[in-house]
Amino acid sequence: MRFVEFLRTTVLLSAAVATALATITVLSTAASSDGKLIAAMAGWWGVSAGIGLWLGRRAEVSPPIASLLANAKPSAALPPQEPARTLLNRLWPLLLFAIIAGGLGFLAAQIPGIGAGFGIIWALAWRRQHSCVTAIEERDGVRFYVKRTSPIKPMELQRAPGFKAMRPERMAA
Repeated sequence: MRFVEFLRTTVLLSAAVATALATITVLSTAASSDGKLIAAMAGWWGVSAGIGLWLGRRAEVSPPIASLLANAKPSAALPPQEPARTLLNRLWPLLLFAIIAGGLGFLAAQIPGIGAGFGIIWALAWRRQHSCVTAIEERDGVRFYVKRTSPIKPMELQRAPGFKAMRPERMAA
């Protein structure tokens, strides 16, 4: 799976988890008619959105992704393309978080509400990273792929040949 697609999917799945947890919170509190809890959670979601927007404001690669790109192993062949397996292998903590926080929503509505805030932060903080990696790929004429590793080991990338973007503004400089 291309690393750029992995980053996009991670952002979308984080936003989906945040939406699902917020829905569980609203449905749980609507049953108990607790307006103060809904107001508190809406405030937390607003603060979370502000934090996420602040963290994701840079138009450059974050240090963890820069380290991954720098340590990518070169390869002449493309790795096996198994996007579903790669996503499950790398994003199982997000799935586990969603299941636990959603399940605990039946006991206490504020738990998925707080979890939704963290999903909002994560999605907004990482929203620009795929475009940064795409720019690096176009500049260097490479493609980065997520390498198959154990789910409990750190992620590794593989660097394969790609196409270099020849843009008029780069050629004039």
